[in-house]
Amino acid sequence: MDTVIHPERSPGVGGELRALLRLAIPVALSEVGWMTMTVVDTVMVGGLGPRAIGAVGLGNAIYYAPSLFGIGLLLGLDTLVARSWGAGEYDDCHRSLAQGVYIAAAISPLLMLLIFAITPWFSSHGVDPAVARLTRSYLFTLNWGTLPLLVYGAFRRYLQGVGSVKPIAFALISANLVNLAGDWLLIYGRMGAPALGVRGSALSTCFARVYMAAVLIGAAWLHERRRGHGLFYHWPRPDWRRLHALFQLGLPASFQIVLEVAAFGTATIFAAHLGPIPLAAHEIALNCAAYTYMVPLGISSAAAVLVGHAMGAGDPQRARRAGWLALALAVCFMASTAVLFLTAARPIIHIYTFDPRVVAAGVPILALAAAFQIFDGMQTVATGALRGVGDTRMPMFANLIGYWIIGLPVGLILCFGFHRGLSGLWSGLTLALVIIAAILVRRLARHWQKPCSIA
Repeated sequence: MDTVIHPERSPGVGGELRALLRLAIPVALSEVGWMTMTVVDTVMVGGLGPRAIGAVGLGNAIYYAPSLFGIGLLLGLDTLVARSWGAGEYDDCHRSLAQGVYIAAAISPLLMLLIFAITPWFSSHGVDPAVARLTRSYLFTLNWGTLPLLVYGAFRRYLQGVGSVKPIAFALISANLVNLAGDWLLIYGRMGAPALGVRGSALSTCFARVYMAAVLIGAAWLHERRRGHGLFYHWPRPDWRRLHALFQLGLPASFQIVLEVAAFGTATIFAAHLGPIPLAAHEIALNCAAYTYMVPLGISSAAAVLVGHAMGAGDPQRARRAGWLALALAVCFMASTAVLFLTAARPIIHIYTFDPRVVAAGVPILALAAAFQIFDGMQTVATGALRGVGDTRMPMFANLIGYWIIGLPVGLILCFGFHRGLSGLWSGLTLALVIIAAILVRRLARHWQKPCSIA
C-alpha cells in the first residue's frame, strides 16, 4: 500500500525537509526512470551506428516539443489538486482529475496530426539523407503513443497532488523493464521477432507508455476506493469553470515547456547540420544533461505539491520554507553531477559508444554541460515552487528571454559565425540557463515577500 502524505500545518524545518524528501525521492526516481527510457533507446540503437543514434535523438527532438505542450496543459493539476488536498477538499481533487483526462483525450489527436505534419520538414532540410529516413520511420511509430502518454500525465499529476507518489515511481521503473525487453526483441529481431531497427525502439516505447498509463489508472482507482469513492462510478462530467482554470494555469506552463524543449530541439536540428559525428556527440551530451536534470525536475514537482498544500491550508510560512529547501536540495545534487561530468567524461561517453571521433567531440560538450548544471537545477525547482503558488506566466517569459532572445542567437552566432561548431552552440545554451535561473529565483524571492499573492 502506498504511503499517502497528508497535509499538516507548520511542521518546522526538519519536518518540512522530511516531507520534501518523502515526495521528492520517489518522484525524482520516476523522472530518472522516464529519462532512462530515452537513454536505453539511444544505447540499444548504438549498435546500428552513429546515424541511428542521431536519428533517435533528432526524432525525440521533433516529437517532444508538441507532445510536452499537451503534458504542460495538465500541469495546472499540480496547483488545483494540491490546494484542494491541502484544504481537505478531497472530492475536489477527483473533479480536477476528470477534467485533466478530458483535456488529454481532446488534445491527443490534434498533437498527433501536428507531429505527422511537421516530421517531413524538420527531418529533411540539410540533414544527412540516411538520418532523415531513419528519423521519419522512428517518429511515425512513436507518435501512436501520444494518447497513453497524456493519460499517464493526467493521472500522474493527480497522484502527486494527493501525495501518493510511490505508484508513480513503480510505474516508471517497471516500465523501463518493459521498454528494455521490447528494445531487445524488436531492434535486432531476437526470439523470432522482426528486426525493426529504430522503428522497433519506438514501438517498444509505445508499449511502455500504455503500461504506465494502466498502472497509474489502477493506482488512482485504489486510492479512491480506500476513501469509499469509486473512481469511475462517480466520474464527473465536464466542468467548464474548472477546465478554464486548468487552461489558465496550464497554457503558460505548456508554452514554458515548449520554449525550453524546442530550444534544445532547435539546437539538435542545427547540430544535425554539422554532420553525423557532431550530432551523435550532441545527442550523447544532451542525454547526460537531461538525465541529471530529472532529479531536480522531481524535486520541482515535490516543491509544487508541498507549496500548493501549504497555500491550500493557509500556511504561507510553510510554503516559503518548502520552496527554499527544495532549491537548496537541487543545488547540492547538481553540483555533484557537475563534478562527475568534468572528471569522468570519457567513461560516460563510452556507455554510448567507443567511436573515437564521437568521444573526442563529446568531451568538451560535457564540460559545458557541467558549467550549467547548478543553474539548470535552480531554474527547474524555482519553476515548480512558482507553480505551487499559481504563477506559471513568469517561467514562460523567462524561457522566452533566456533561450530565444539571448541564448540561442548567441549560440548560433558562435557556432556558424565564429566557426566554434558544437561548443559555440552549447555556450549559448549555458548562457540561457544562467539568465533563466537568475530571473526565476528573483521572482520566487519577490513572491515570498507577499506569500499569499497569485500572479
